[in-house]
Amino acid sequence: MNNLNQQKDRTSLPYSVWPVEAIAGLEREGADSQGITLFELMLRAGEAAFSLIRQLWPQAQHWMILCGYGNNGGDGFVIARLAQAAGLKVTLIAVDSDRALPEEANQARENWLAAGGVIHDASARWPESIALIVDALLGTGLNRSPDEPYTQLIEQANRHSAPVFSVDIPSGLVAANGTVPGVVIDAEHTLTFIALKPGLLTGKARDHVGKLHYHSLNLDLWLQGRPAPIARYDASHLTRWLPPRRATSHKGDHGRLLVIGGDHGTAGAIRMTAEAALRSGSGLVRVLTHIENVGPLLTARPELMVQELTTEALDAALEWADVIVIGPGLGQGSWGKKALKKVENSQKTMLWDADALNLLAISPDKRQNRIITPHPGEAARLLNVKVSDIESDRLLAVRRLAKRYGGVVVLKGAGTLIAGELDELAIADVGNAGMASGGMGDVLSGVIGSLAGQKLSLYDAACAGCVAHGAAADAVAQRRGTRGMLATDLFSELYLFVNPEISNTKE
Repeated sequence: MNNLNQQKDRTSLPYSVWPVEAIAGLEREGADSQGITLFELMLRAGEAAFSLIRQLWPQAQHWMILCGYGNNGGDGFVIARLAQAAGLKVTLIAVDSDRALPEEANQARENWLAAGGVIHDASARWPESIALIVDALLGTGLNRSPDEPYTQLIEQANRHSAPVFSVDIPSGLVAANGTVPGVVIDAEHTLTFIALKPGLLTGKARDHVGKLHYHSLNLDLWLQGRPAPIARYDASHLTRWLPPRRATSHKGDHGRLLVIGGDHGTAGAIRMTAEAALRSGSGLVRVLTHIENVGPLLTARPELMVQELTTEALDAALEWADVIVIGPGLGQGSWGKKALKKVENSQKTMLWDADALNLLAISPDKRQNRIITPHPGEAARLLNVKVSDIESDRLLAVRRLAKRYGGVVVLKGAGTLIAGELDELAIADVGNAGMASGGMGDVLSGVIGSLAGQKLSLYDAACAGCVAHGAAADAVAQRRGTRGMLATDLFSELYLFVNPEISNTKE
């Protein structure tokens, strides 16, 4: 199934995300709130999965169910019993089937055996007639590479022509952060229970989760009273940040944005940032750049105010501006360093990106009036670690960045993360592979900077900017696909998302 189509309809998913270490407590408290046992909660999970599988593949008559040692495997035993009772052929393979299981999983296994079910070990030969594979091998507790025989079963499932349905999370994907330390199931559909886990939404998740489904196990009302520590945002949230403008508003009401950058040969970066700000609703945008860029920028986009970056021009512009964006095309030479040194002294709202971040990594400081927007390479330099360290735990990395540098941090990538120093954390559940091209970050800086100038808080500007930017890219991809997408292609769709009352009408 196409990844873009899998991402299209996620409105059925909750907008709260819970860290993995909280899940066991949620399960216990949720069961207690309804006066049921954890085994009865497992039965609900198995029934929900069975029902969804039947909807997705009504013609599949032979199911291969892979059960691990744990409660994820227990869900698999419940699914197997229900499928067999429905007249379907079931082949069940269980890892460590002779070992004592956790209480709930053991009860599910005993019920399967009592119903006449058969358990095969991991070395069993797979029948040729399998039409569907149910992955119930490894659940949300995984934090390392799977061992044998899990590795063998995962690889065999991935090689098989039958579609794979994962219970709670694809086996091998780390629920805490979306990393893949070893082999991992490539699911076509995944059904998760009770709460969304971060690893389903960020990191490598989109490569393996397929279409994500959710079931509360009938704990909806109880969950509504419990605020989650992580938010999931998509285009449906833009109305909360971007209400329609007053009919009598004027350009001065919508922010004076100063954009600084564009050294020799990098006029494109600063032009994209500045135009993105205009396209996102800034009232006035002034660009300070290298003198060779002034003419081309004014010709390309006459709505911009463009000047050579000099000490005098910078002093005046800093006094004039409501918000400052610095970094795109800035370079790391003396020209850029001098500009950044002066900007550092301003107390106005600012956004640092690109070379401003590389210079910040050399001379770190902490401030509350700044948004920083690193990609994983820049984040690694800011934390003095390897890129692999960033990608091995994106949630930890974004929290460390917020603590070290203050303000608000946007860690870009699949499942962009936004963190504030006061423990705010959100996942922007938008975007697609077409955004892996030059200039996308420059456009994002302009969008966020513009929204900050329109009187959003730093955190809200970062969240709304990431969502509008990613949603515009999704709209482009829906029309034209992901390969060959340009950063400036987003301008044709961005207006829909910074004016959400229009996009809601169109829908």
